[in-house]
Amino acid sequence: MDDQIRQIAERLRGLRDAMELSSAEIAADCGINPTEYERAESGEHDISVSMLQQIARHYNIALDALMFGEEPKMSSYFLTRAGKGVSVERTKAYKYQSLAAGFKDRKGDPFIVTVEPNETPMHYNTHEGQEFNLVIEGRLLLSIGGKELVLNPGDSIYFNSRLPHGMKALDGKAVKFLAIIM
Repeated sequence: MDDQIRQIAERLRGLRDAMELSSAEIAADCGINPTEYERAESGEHDISVSMLQQIARHYNIALDALMFGEEPKMSSYFLTRAGKGVSVERTKAYKYQSLAAGFKDRKGDPFIVTVEPNETPMHYNTHEGQEFNLVIEGRLLLSIGGKELVLNPGDSIYFNSRLPHGMKALDGKAVKFLAIIM
């Protein structure tokens, strides 16, 4: 697994140690499957942004602290130049580029997400809140609550992210989209 994933796992363990909680307590507090949480903390498995967001929201810490190891400092505005956002590749198939990593106390988390084509089964996430996706390039197969939708460049969708949802790049090409998780 990627070095960035191991670093995120170390930050999860550090947070848990600092709060003097067991992995089972964190999982229960945040509504996460205990086995899934332990796998995330091992650093040998993919860690979903939605899981990190659940933990960050529950313990009132910045998502950036878990993802990138830095606390946001800006409160008036935060400018991200094209292609310059802090990024993390959860796996070779998913890359998340944060568009607001330096803005503290934000109400949503905007990312440019790149999904590479692959033949593995779709992975599903659920998390509190809502999500907005706008396809920039490529074609995206999005499954929400068992309904499959194809989004083309310029298409957008706003949905209840408590519903199981997953995505896949179509046509053997990468897809890039704006995702705002609220």
